[in-house]
Amino acid sequence: MNLNQITVEVADIPRARAFYQRLGLELIVSSDHYARFLCPGGATFSIHLADAPAPGGTMIYFECDDLDARVAALKAAGVVFDSDPQDQRWLWREARLRDPDGNRLCLFFAGVNRVNPPWRVRQA
Repeated sequence: MNLNQITVEVADIPRARAFYQRLGLELIVSSDHYARFLCPGGATFSIHLADAPAPGGTMIYFECDDLDARVAALKAAGVVFDSDPQDQRWLWREARLRDPDGNRLCLFFAGVNRVNPPWRVRQA
C-alpha cells in the first residue's frame, strides 16, 4: 500500500491555495471548493472547503533536503514559523508552522533516519 494523498479542511480556498503554492507545491487541480497539489515523488496533497474546519492532532510532514535554506526563503517571503529548524532527539531536523486555517505542518530533513533509524525494528 502506498500513501497517495492527504486532504485537509480549510475555510478559504484562495487563501489556502496561495499559502501552499508559496510553500512550493505545484497546483494541479483548482476549483471554488477544492485544490490539489503535486508533491515531489508523485504524492498529492489537497485542500477542501469546509464551513468550520477543525484543526486538531494531525501534523502534516513535508520532507526538504534543503531545510534551513528553504525555511530562510519562506521567512523572507513572509511565512511565519512556530519554530525554527531544530535537531530533534529522534535524529530529524524540523521546523514547524501552521497554515492559515491552523493545520499544523512540519518541514523536516531526516536523511536515512526517516526509514532507517538506528532503532528500526528488524524483520525476522
